[in-house]
Amino acid sequence: MSITNNQLRISKHNIKVSSDILGVVTSILCLVHCLATPLLFIAWTCSANCCEDSPTWWRALDYFFVIISFMAVYRSNKTSKNPWIVTSMWISWTALVLVTLNERFNWMAPPRFWIYFPALFLISLHLYNQKFCQCGETCIHEIE
Repeated sequence: MSITNNQLRISKHNIKVSSDILGVVTSILCLVHCLATPLLFIAWTCSANCCEDSPTWWRALDYFFVIISFMAVYRSNKTSKNPWIVTSMWISWTALVLVTLNERFNWMAPPRFWIYFPALFLISLHLYNQKFCQCGETCIHEIE
């Protein structure tokens, strides 16, 4: 059993998962996490600064999702035959990182709903890549 470039081996039991599927699942969980944060902690604190009062482990999930998303984008890009998908995934991932860091450090005050766009774009791009852009085990990008 060989493992292709767009698959990740999970544990010692040789479970193979497509990096695009991992990216979709991670982005959906990230989106749910972002949607749930205000709802869970408004009820908890009943204040306008609900997210700052959330437990450290809950805020750490942001960085966990960013790391897993990086691995999924990196692996998916190795087998994508579409250069604009490769570029779009990296732009979306970078936007996810910037939005996540902005949530933590409050550099700007964009509308709250902006945080959902990078996750939605990554979900869409991974689904598109999974369906239309796979070129097999090895892939040489024809960017030249």
